[in-house]
Amino acid sequence: PDLGRRFAERKRCADPECSMLMCRGKATQDFKGPDCRFVNFKKGEAVYVYYKLIGKSTELWAGSVGSDFGYFPKDLLEINHNYSNEELELPTDVSLIF
Repeated sequence: PDLGRRFAERKRCADPECSMLMCRGKATQDFKGPDCRFVNFKKGEAVYVYYKLIGKSTELWAGSVGSDFGYFPKDLLEINHNYSNEELELPTDVSLIF
């Protein structure tokens, strides 16, 4: 199926609205996204994860750095705290925070 602006059809969240934090980590290197759908960060900054894409783009997670929200490569994050062990699988067109 044509995903349009979506990177994947499904995502994993901690709650049905994808508003609860899943985990927090530290950026292992600088990242500048290719467009406004991505969040930029510097090495060492705290990154908060709200959902994880599954399916086509399993390498992308969505989260925030300060007041900015967007996608980023999960491999650039060193997890240092899990807020939830529960993961719900939902369609990606539900509750986009942008």
